[in-house]
Amino acid sequence: MKLQSGNREEPEVNLTSLIDVVLLLLVFFMVSTTFVKESEVKIRLPQAEANVPSAKSDVIEIAVSATGSYTVNQQSLVNSRADTLRRALRKVSAGDTSSAITIRADADAKHQHVVTAMDVAGRLGFVNINIATTREPAAE
Repeated sequence: MKLQSGNREEPEVNLTSLIDVVLLLLVFFMVSTTFVKESEVKIRLPQAEANVPSAKSDVIEIAVSATGSYTVNQQSLVNSRADTLRRALRKVSAGDTSSAITIRADADAKHQHVVTAMDVAGRLGFVNINIATTREPAAE
């Protein structure tokens, strides 16, 4: 006795309706999504005070000329090497790193000379380092 039928068909899953639903969900999410501009960054820049603080006697001034030579408290250094500047700052400060340092650089001075002065002062332990600027004349 043979109980099996002849040809048996494999069951098929119809994916057409599933693809339609996924496509409709995709279109729905694309339309309902708000697009954010990530490339724009709003920055609020700091503004300088109009009043100039009173000068303290314990302020060390480093001047950087257009040629890159350094002057510490109106005393010119023999060369523009970082070691010479380091020794001059140690001598002027007498090891007291709580003094403020003001760096005055010529407008034509290279950026590297100013960064070197900041780096030397920072490595010696000075934390109050200022950069002096001039105010533009008010437009009338």
